[in-house]
Amino acid sequence: MRLAYLLPIAALAATSCTGYQLGGAKPTALREVKNICVPMFRNDTLHPRAEALATSSTTDAIVLDGTYRITNRDKADAVLEGTVHTIDYMAIRSTRLDTLRPEELQNTVTLTWKLVDVTDSKKVLASGLSTGSSRFFVDSNLQTSRNNALPDALQRASDSLVSRIANGF
Repeated sequence: MRLAYLLPIAALAATSCTGYQLGGAKPTALREVKNICVPMFRNDTLHPRAEALATSSTTDAIVLDGTYRITNRDKADAVLEGTVHTIDYMAIRSTRLDTLRPEELQNTVTLTWKLVDVTDSKKVLASGLSTGSSRFFVDSNLQTSRNNALPDALQRASDSLVSRIANGF
């Protein structure tokens, strides 16, 4: 009698995880890609060192995600080519007495990228545009404030990029 009650419960428990799969849910176009080469990004802005910061934050995001491995071009399945396209600044808050003097700014970084097959450089596996932004208060030195806020915005843009190639969204 007990077996008659336990059998449906055991069958229900065994089928409750039917749709779950171990591992990531990579886009179908990237299912064969396991190793990625990330050369230095290009810089279309006038900000110095932006390409080095973008490359570093993108490789950090790929390593933290864990879906792909970073390798050199000889062992790679695909190459991630990126460009720091724009860095825009917008005033969020100004001082009470002088509305032309900002107190708080927001920078928005735009990265353009494409993931290219290593054997055929004309075959684009994925491409897109990723943005990231960060807010910061203006110190007495505006240039230092902008330089200190740029890595945070680039990290957010890189996280968006890696989410696109690792998860498809």
